[in-house]
Amino acid sequence: MKILPEIKLDFSDVLIRPRRSTLKSRSEVNLCRSFVFPHSSRTLNCTPVVAANMDTTGSIQMASAISRFDCITCLHKHYDTEKLVKYFNDYQPYSFYSTGISESDISKLTTVYDRLKTKPNLCIDVANGYSEYFVETTKKIRDWYPDIIIMAGNVVTPEMTEELILHGGVDIVKVGIGSGSVCTTRLKTGIGYPQLSAIIECSDTAHALNGHICSDGGCTTPADVCKALGANADFVMLGGMLAGTDCCEGDWEYEYRRTIKDEYGKITYEWWQSFDPDNKESEKRKRALKFYGMSSKEAMHKHNGGVADYRTSEGKCVAIPYKGTTEDTIKDILGGIRSCCTYVGAKTLKDLPKNTIFIRVKDTHNRIFS
Repeated sequence: MKILPEIKLDFSDVLIRPRRSTLKSRSEVNLCRSFVFPHSSRTLNCTPVVAANMDTTGSIQMASAISRFDCITCLHKHYDTEKLVKYFNDYQPYSFYSTGISESDISKLTTVYDRLKTKPNLCIDVANGYSEYFVETTKKIRDWYPDIIIMAGNVVTPEMTEELILHGGVDIVKVGIGSGSVCTTRLKTGIGYPQLSAIIECSDTAHALNGHICSDGGCTTPADVCKALGANADFVMLGGMLAGTDCCEGDWEYEYRRTIKDEYGKITYEWWQSFDPDNKESEKRKRALKFYGMSSKEAMHKHNGGVADYRTSEGKCVAIPYKGTTEDTIKDILGGIRSCCTYVGAKTLKDLPKNTIFIRVKDTHNRIFS
């Protein structure tokens, strides 16, 4: 046992210091980046904001909505084979197929890919990216599909970032353990790493190998996305920030319109309530989305028949109030990034880390007060 004395930092521990800028307007900032990769021969031109492959946010509807802004969606892995084949045969350049590493996951992956004209890029997603079997599996998939872009994780340390790129054939390493808004890994296991420091350390190693990282977890505001990009994350994956928007799938709570009319049929009172009045199909609107981590008991009951005896739930379930359209949320996030770039004089996202100076602050400076 040993203790590393250096303090590690999270998004709430820092602010970005403004500096002289020649930009006249936010509209001058270019958020699209062009990426080349250490293993795949493909290039990717995109705005590097990624919808997480959770069964709420990783939906086909989400992909359709945010692709209009050149953003990426990692589809969740619970679509059936036929739906995935149909979707990817109309190939969507901003959509990644997602898989785990179980035998059934790999069998489904090969079945789908064998039926596709063009193999989509791939997100290989596990909670613990530190096992030898995980690296062996990513390498095997790379050998099968040498041309695709592979994103894989999750890890939080430079040595495992290096291992995945050099020996696992991974192009984009997914970074983040315990930082997600509905993840309880830190509380159940004591394992984790502050997200800002994980990004800084892992990106330094990845870029030395011509690889990239995707920050996964910990962003609750557009400012956090800016800090992740400023810390040298190439991509930023979002779950909770997109949850509750209209393109999410899952278990929605609705509220129903209730009206009282006078004898002439004129509405005299009107309100919304949580149950359907008179047990008939009334006008309804979305009220909240059930949002849970993919290692939660809710997810395991839904997709795996329950929590296995040998493990514990490492996620919680929350109700996310309906936020409105996905388009409005994405515009708000991208607007925050553009504004951040103008404050530090970065004309492109690639310039942002070069122009970023973080200052340590008490976390009270990052709290939102009502």
